[in-house]
Amino acid sequence: MKAKREYRRRPDIEVRVLDALVDRSEDGMTVFELRTQVDVAIDDLEDALGNLKEDGLINAEKEDRRTLIKPDERVVPDPDERGEEPSLVDRIIERLPL
Repeated sequence: MKAKREYRRRPDIEVRVLDALVDRSEDGMTVFELRTQVDVAIDDLEDALGNLKEDGLINAEKEDRRTLIKPDERVVPDPDERGEEPSLVDRIIERLPL
């Protein structure tokens, strides 16, 4: 599953982080799980997480001695939107350079 279209015009790493978090929005992910999913250097991941946190697009919660990162609710598509195929306009917007 992907983050809402309006949050996809960000640097590639940030979009990949948001997509990974949206896939596990209920459970959240640890930094190590995110690093495995996104496959980037830890410093790059840390920068992306810092930017997303600063913009209020992710939240970090302590649970059972682990820190879980979850996407903000506004990033997660509505259930009705999840199954839809991206439109031609959506695909063009995704390909535009930042």
